[in-house]
Amino acid sequence: MAPDAAPAGTARPLRPDERAAMTGVVWTPDCPVPLDALVVLELPHHDGAGGTPTGRLVVHRDVADDLLGVFARLFAIGFPIPSMQPAETFGGDDDASMAANNTVAFHCRKVAGTQVWSEHASGRALDLNPLWNPWVRPDPAAPDGLRVAPEAGRAWALTRSDAPGLILPDGPVVQAFAAIGWGWGGTWRRARDLQHFSASGR
Repeated sequence: MAPDAAPAGTARPLRPDERAAMTGVVWTPDCPVPLDALVVLELPHHDGAGGTPTGRLVVHRDVADDLLGVFARLFAIGFPIPSMQPAETFGGDDDASMAANNTVAFHCRKVAGTQVWSEHASGRALDLNPLWNPWVRPDPAAPDGLRVAPEAGRAWALTRSDAPGLILPDGPVVQAFAAIGWGWGGTWRRARDLQHFSASGR
């Protein structure tokens, strides 16, 4: 039986308690966007275990409507998203969030090893099911010739299939994001970030 149409997701301003939880953890005053530019999307999603909880995704307000449409499409096709909680839920620890297969958007941080703001710092990027769709880069010195993050995602990096929750080239997830003009990190040339989508394509 085909999944039902998605219950309506919503966008709302950050509550005072959410602002407090973010400040000093995933947002500081030097971040590229002020807290007033961010909204919380409350999104029903299939968790892969038979439930349909409502997750929270913090994004820039100017992409909110587009993302509500994307996640309605993902719900309608039954795409599983086991966890969807803001980055501060994990204390701003990316490794912990990825290990929990947590889908996350806003996180005001620099690209690892650089002084360049991540696309996540703009609120216009998200990582979807990162354990099942890890970051991968060829490295002859690494096991299986690949560096993988999170490392626990290695099995999924080596065997890409049409298993539920995986993001595949030309599949419905990539198509849903492409329809709003977002690029997918799975097309990058050196390292492929299979979990990553952004408005800039970076």
